[in-house]
Amino acid sequence: MTESPKVSGSLRNRLAVTLIGGASLLAVLLFLVVRTYAAQIAQQGQDSILGASVTSILDAAVLRDDQVEIDFPYAAFSMLTTPAHDRVFYAIYRDAELLSGYADLPLPKGSDSGERRYQSAEFIGKPIRISTASRTLLGADVKTRITVSVAQTQDALSDRLNAISRNIASFGIGFFVLVVLLSFWATSSTIAPLNRLATSVTRRGPQDLSPVIKPVPTEMLPLVASLNRLMARLNQSLTQSEDFIAEAAHRVRTPLATVRSHAETTLQRVDKEQNRQALRAMIRAIDESSRAAGQLLDHAMITFRADQLEYQQLDLVELVQKLVLRLSPVAEMKDIDLRFLGDQPVLCQGDPILLQNAIRNLIDNALKYSPSESAIDIWVTSQPQPQVEIRDQGPGFPIDEISDLAQRFSRGNNAAGTIGSGLGLTIAQDVAIAHGGKLALSNHTGGGACVIFSL
Repeated sequence: MTESPKVSGSLRNRLAVTLIGGASLLAVLLFLVVRTYAAQIAQQGQDSILGASVTSILDAAVLRDDQVEIDFPYAAFSMLTTPAHDRVFYAIYRDAELLSGYADLPLPKGSDSGERRYQSAEFIGKPIRISTASRTLLGADVKTRITVSVAQTQDALSDRLNAISRNIASFGIGFFVLVVLLSFWATSSTIAPLNRLATSVTRRGPQDLSPVIKPVPTEMLPLVASLNRLMARLNQSLTQSEDFIAEAAHRVRTPLATVRSHAETTLQRVDKEQNRQALRAMIRAIDESSRAAGQLLDHAMITFRADQLEYQQLDLVELVQKLVLRLSPVAEMKDIDLRFLGDQPVLCQGDPILLQNAIRNLIDNALKYSPSESAIDIWVTSQPQPQVEIRDQGPGFPIDEISDLAQRFSRGNNAAGTIGSGLGLTIAQDVAIAHGGKLALSNHTGGGACVIFSL
């Protein structure tokens, strides 16, 4: 079983969280900066109006007979009208003596200077903005200084700032949502080449070890280069394994065939029964070894080809008929009748080499376990799917072991004394699965084993 690597988190999620976190911080900073700037602009507007009101009052002040007369201009207070009906306060001083207005209205520090000054304060429990300016009046023998302060509550300013804040917040939320969507799009676009590379490698069969040649981003070049080097080493190792299996099977089969030939020749010349039994045991062991070597080679070949089938359009009836003809001499030697049933073509897509190998193993198994003067029936049908059914009249499958017989090197308890390696059913099952089918084992009511090989 392949051990899964440890997961340390999603690279896409990390990138998305980083971008979204930066966007949220930027949205907050944008809100604070814009609101602060808007508050400054709004405050400057109120200060300008307050300053104009103070100036209009100062311009209306005159000195007659040592008395200060001020004819309040109508515009001095009407210009301070706001939708929130802010309250307006004023105070007029002559040389620090209150002439008119609110005596407890705060005066800014340094009010003796002639510059216009502004300050924020609290008056009658409400925040206010105060503008103060001074002017010197000259008479015949008198010089006096007039100081005017005009204050206004900030309800309208607060309402205006709140409206601006809501607009800024709406803009910030929209900006944040847009950035989130762009972040997901950006992360998907950034991770897409990696996903395409993973999909491309996943779809490959074990035989496809060609290097990755598709264009990849610069950051992925070390990964792709390392992957290509790994696949080159795997390809070399796989080629060596295939060559080794083929060469080993050939080198095992050839000497075994030679030894068997000499053993059979010697058996004809030996008269002593004890020696003849020893030679028969030797021939039997040679047959078992030769069969095991052949099936090991077949199993290895199927393992290598299973993920890269060479599909062809073929007639399953014709394929099985050829196998029956090829194995008929073996059946005749054991007085077994191979009966083939199926005259209608059964067309299918498959790898002919693997299908021949699998069905030959199934027929060969039936021949091994069938008694003399019995029959083996072979059906090829297209319903419900292309399949080959093989029935013999042998001992059948052990009921308690039938689910494990298709495993490698697994043989039933009734196989004692029969030459075999335990790979025949495994080979047939692997081929069926590679073609999208299955292998079903059962015992039919008339006695004997029943094998259904379906595609």
